[in-house]
Amino acid sequence: MKGIKMILGALATASLLFSFSANAQENANRDENGKIVRGAYETNKAFDNTFIGIGAGINAGLNLQNKDGIPFAQGKGGLAIDVAFGKWWTPFIGGRINYLGISNDVKGEGFGKTQQHFVTGDLLWNFINTFWGYKETRVWNVNPYISGGYARVNKDNEWIMGGGFYNTFRVSNRVAITLDLRAMIAKASTYNVNVIKSIGHFEFPLSATVGLAFNLGKTNFDRHSSITPVVIPVPFTTEQYNALADKVAALEKENAALKDKIAALENELAPFKNLVNGQTYLYENGTFTAVDVKAGSPLTLYFDCGSAKLSAREKAHLEYFTQNVVNADTKLSVNGYADKQTGTAKRNQKLSEQRVKTVVDLLKKAGASEENIETAAHGATIQLFNGAAKNRVVTIEVK
Repeated sequence: MKGIKMILGALATASLLFSFSANAQENANRDENGKIVRGAYETNKAFDNTFIGIGAGINAGLNLQNKDGIPFAQGKGGLAIDVAFGKWWTPFIGGRINYLGISNDVKGEGFGKTQQHFVTGDLLWNFINTFWGYKETRVWNVNPYISGGYARVNKDNEWIMGGGFYNTFRVSNRVAITLDLRAMIAKASTYNVNVIKSIGHFEFPLSATVGLAFNLGKTNFDRHSSITPVVIPVPFTTEQYNALADKVAALEKENAALKDKIAALENELAPFKNLVNGQTYLYENGTFTAVDVKAGSPLTLYFDCGSAKLSAREKAHLEYFTQNVVNADTKLSVNGYADKQTGTAKRNQKLSEQRVKTVVDLLKKAGASEENIETAAHGATIQLFNGAAKNRVVTIEVK
């Protein structure tokens, strides 16, 4: 008795609060003109707007007679557990697969506590979104649903159907508190109710559960932004038509003038049309003649005393040279030197070899082919210039 009063009380409270919810949330989704914003909405992907739910509460039962033939014999109540997986296809329509158990305690002759298990498919309808517009951040959504599926009560198998109110209270984008109020209809014989009158052929299992729902995948719906509005043509007056005709004529004249300018520019650019990017040309008397230009060589790179490493400045000189001269087909001659004022002959020979290797490695990185590079290390046997600092060099020459 206590259990069924709790469930009926919850149903009455939900009905009362529902009217307040609708009014309180009516302005939740309106445009700048105060009108409710509606779809159409983009189709979501397979696992978008899905959810899982768990809950616990109380089961009860209602039948239309008891052993004394008095209508409305009531259940005492039992533990209710529900688990659900569902999906919202649109902001208004969704579905879920739901399990509800575990026990019930119905007052009547010939039976008492029962084990009951319902597996149902539920079609959900978001009443609030339908009439007051979709809003992801709305706190309370009321979702009436119809339900049908399989029931196993004790050891009997039956079909069952019914409906209820699935209430969600938003905590975050991913989590909501749920209140599920459900009423089903089953054969009275499934619960061992002795049928005395025609009015008593059915048992009405009731349940109320509180739980949590967890949203999976994408949690919101996107409204189409490219819906073509309906344009209703408005007849032109003679003055409006003439004004538009004058504007079109002026635009056509301007367009013709632009075409003439384009043609003149094309004629001016005709001599440049077949020029190749990167090729050097000699321009004379309106004619371009391709010429081969070699960068100045040899290039001289300077090293510090006793070092085979190039400074940043010398690397910049080499980089400029390679960008303008070097490719895989360029034939190069690389010669290394050392000053005779410092170091032994053996040391100077080794140092010039190291300097040549440093430069060759950088040339190869810049795209030069190794087989096209000739190298020689002269140590201090050849002094190209006067002064020690000037002979610590590597020279690069294009052959």
